[in-house]
Amino acid sequence: MELAALGWNPFFANAFTPFHAQGLTPARVVTEDKHFYTVVGEQGDLLAVIAGELHHRRGTNSALPKVGDWVAIARQPGEEKAVIRAVLPRRTTLTRKVTGREMAKQVLATNIDTVFVVQALDPTLNLRRLERFLVMVHEGGGRPVVILNKTDLCDEIDVRVAEIRKAVGDIPVISVSAKTRKGIGQLREFITPGSTVVFIGTSGVGKSSLINRLLGEATQPTLEVRDSDSKGRHSTTWRELIPLPCGGLVIDTPGMREFHMWVGDGGLGETFPDLMAFGVGCRFRDCTHNKEPGCGVKAAVDAGQLGRERYASFLKLQSELSATSEGRKQHTYRVNKRRSQAGTKAWLRND
Repeated sequence: MELAALGWNPFFANAFTPFHAQGLTPARVVTEDKHFYTVVGEQGDLLAVIAGELHHRRGTNSALPKVGDWVAIARQPGEEKAVIRAVLPRRTTLTRKVTGREMAKQVLATNIDTVFVVQALDPTLNLRRLERFLVMVHEGGGRPVVILNKTDLCDEIDVRVAEIRKAVGDIPVISVSAKTRKGIGQLREFITPGSTVVFIGTSGVGKSSLINRLLGEATQPTLEVRDSDSKGRHSTTWRELIPLPCGGLVIDTPGMREFHMWVGDGGLGETFPDLMAFGVGCRFRDCTHNKEPGCGVKAAVDAGQLGRERYASFLKLQSELSATSEGRKQHTYRVNKRRSQAGTKAWLRND
């Protein structure tokens, strides 16, 4: 494939300049399976592994190659294999905090142009969850588009769509049905040749079914959703970069039962532009819109100009981001302390 069809552009070409002299070639990560990768470039698909020096200097796991990354590879002579020597800078990322108590970042996908945030028009539709997804999409630099799937199961489509549009502001909202193909044409309008899109959402909202419609064939596995509670099971268990007939590329992701935010200060403001607009009238420039006197946001809530549920959602997400930030600081302090103690012990042993 030509590199442009894979999303190659001047940004990556400029970042790759130092590697030309080393005899390396660019490729994009298609799949990741523990220590093995599938990469694709002008030479076609190759099985790749990480060079030892890259693995040792990575710093964190999130710095290792992820689906969507552009990498510099050295091809193994006479084999359909390669070694990944470096990861190019990322234009955009989609990240979250890893599940559990560990304080670490998980990179879900990289170098994405458009993020389709999928919700189902059934009892699982959750505006608060949608806001959570949008914070991280904004923070990562991708362009969000809200997809409301399963219009065939909804009797009040216009009402629900209007509700979502009121909450998300200028973000495009598309109502579709993977089952009847309604709205799939509108979906394709956001996918241009060489661009990369990703579908995110909880299990059962129909991400893989929508991708199958874009592909024109049943490529991604799907599972039935339980009628009792409209909840689905994970049909996609890995991440994969897939070329589309329209010339773009799509990354399918597993359904996420939990979506803990990592860093999202900027994304929080972009997700709540209506709230930020009222914040202009705050007495204090660093107002958190929580307990400070003279807060323009709280005044708007009291006056009925801003919904209390939306305001409460903002405070909850802001509190979570603050707690995560404090957790990162404590984690960094403990790691540095252990390293310092280990260095002192080594010095004493050698003294």
